[in-house]
Amino acid sequence: MMNKVEICGVNTAKLPTLTHEEKCALFERIQQGDMQAREEFIRGNLRLVLRIIQRFYNRGENADDLFQVGCIGLIKSIDNFDLSQNVRFSTYAVPMIIGEIRRYLRDNSPMRVSRSLRDIAYKALQVREAITREKGEEPTIEEIAKALDLPKEDVVFALDAIQDPISLYEPVFHDDGDALYVMDQIRDDKNTNEDWLQHIALSEAMEQLGERERKILNLRFFKGKTQMEVSEEIHISQAQVSRIEKAALKEMRKWL
Repeated sequence: MMNKVEICGVNTAKLPTLTHEEKCALFERIQQGDMQAREEFIRGNLRLVLRIIQRFYNRGENADDLFQVGCIGLIKSIDNFDLSQNVRFSTYAVPMIIGEIRRYLRDNSPMRVSRSLRDIAYKALQVREAITREKGEEPTIEEIAKALDLPKEDVVFALDAIQDPISLYEPVFHDDGDALYVMDQIRDDKNTNEDWLQHIALSEAMEQLGERERKILNLRFFKGKTQMEVSEEIHISQAQVSRIEKAALKEMRKWL
């Protein structure tokens, strides 16, 4: 799916590329209302959209859907681009296209975020972008909260709520050898190597016992039955269950 040549009816192998000078010339015509130049400009930048959507392939999304959303971001970039700012179009368009794709992924995520939280988050992102342009540096959460006249905690919670979930199999480093994935950097306190080794040792110690001893310990400590319940099940007295249990545990300690 992700390697196919045709996406949304567009043969990606035959997409044109534009030089910086050609883009500037076309954009001047676009500003004069030339719709043919607009179509040429969009088609000449579709390769940019293709390169961007590649980073989202591991989310399992349909390539056609991602491409269409990326094209929306491209068109928005064209509508808002200012040629007088002496900035390359691609420099301006890339974050716009990425932002459009991320909004699509958030809105279609199975992890639902309330509309009010999303509104706060989007306003916070707009304020952050405006302050960054004005001051030349990214604002603090306190500055964003002050501009929105909201508690700092509300802004933090809203921004956290719209963060994209990351796959445990997302590569974070790759050289000529095996890739290092997110899951390789996460500690699992419930399934540690120590627990695994203890489980192996316990299994081996249980193997040293007789069949009746193993059954009693299994009923007592793995199925949670009382000594009286065990005695009724295997038809011996509760006192016998107690003696066998103690002797079995003592024997197991030699192996643990």
